[in-house]
Amino acid sequence: MRSKNLFTPFFRNIALASLFIISLLVQISCSKSSASEKEQMTSFAAKNNITYVSDPSGVLYQIITAGNNNKPKLTSTITVTYTGKLMNDKTFDSGTITYPLNNLIPGWQIALPFIGEGGQIKILIPSSLGYGSSGSGEIPGNSPLYFDVSLSKVK
Repeated sequence: MRSKNLFTPFFRNIALASLFIISLLVQISCSKSSASEKEQMTSFAAKNNITYVSDPSGVLYQIITAGNNNKPKLTSTITVTYTGKLMNDKTFDSGTITYPLNNLIPGWQIALPFIGEGGQIKILIPSSLGYGSSGSGEIPGNSPLYFDVSLSKVK
C-alpha cells in the first residue's frame, strides 16, 4: 500500500499563491513606472509649451509643420535633422541622419508618418518605445525621451 503525501497539495497551493502575489507586485510596479513616465512626459510638455496629441501607443506628439504628402512608410529611407533630450532638458544627441525608418526606434516609427517631407514634429516617447531598460550611450535605462525632428527627405 502506497502512502499519500498530504503535504504536496499544501505546498503546491503555497507556491501558486506566491507566484500570484509576485506577478501582482510586478504589475503594480510596472504600472507605477509607466504612470511616472507619463507624468514626466506631460510635465516636460507643459514646461516647454508643447500642446500634444496622445497616440494609443503612449507617444505624445505635436505637429509643427505638416509637410507635403510624401509621408514615410516603415520601408522608406528618411533624412532628418533632430535634437534629442532627456526629461531633465539635457541634450543627449543632435544632428542630421539618413536611415531606413524601420531601423530607428519604435517611437520614431510611430510618429514620423504623421508628417510629410518638409514637416517638423515634436515627439515625447516612453522608454518602452525608445531604448527600454538598457538605455544607450548617455541615455539611462527607462528614460522617456523628447525629440524635435525636421523631415527633409523621404525615399
